[in-house]
Amino acid sequence: MGDKLSHFDGSGHAHMVDVSDKDFTDRVAVAEGHITMTPATLAIIKEGRAGKGDVLGIARLAGIMGAKKTADLIPLCHPLPITKVAVDLVADDTLPGLRITATVKTTGQTGVEMEALTAVSVAALTVHDMVKAVQKDMVIGGIRVTLKDGGKSGRFEC
Repeated sequence: MGDKLSHFDGSGHAHMVDVSDKDFTDRVAVAEGHITMTPATLAIIKEGRAGKGDVLGIARLAGIMGAKKTADLIPLCHPLPITKVAVDLVADDTLPGLRITATVKTTGQTGVEMEALTAVSVAALTVHDMVKAVQKDMVIGGIRVTLKDGGKSGRFEC
């Protein structure tokens, strides 16, 4: 990892990185996060009793839409031709809450880490929105990239 931050020019001004000379390669990123809640709130989600509808299905779609809109939300992100977005929400009684994972793929000149992170974030925010009438103090956390592959810097996995 270099010491230079690529989103700043020599004068320290933010700019969009020029990727025009980079090769087109298959790229993938996986991100994860979670939202914690009371066991009672989790039961409402698992049993499909939320007043606003299918929490898991709607959060999954929101995460997919979030990945597709990342360049509109994050100022220096490149708009990318995303070839796959998968968002999984899994109930975990030990949290208690939901574990959220997003996988994003593209064939392009820059990676899709931000798209995967955005997908997880938007899915978690959607869960919060859909059940906040039942519980207002849910906590979203642990959002991080767990896999990045493709491009010049190669593979990162944790």
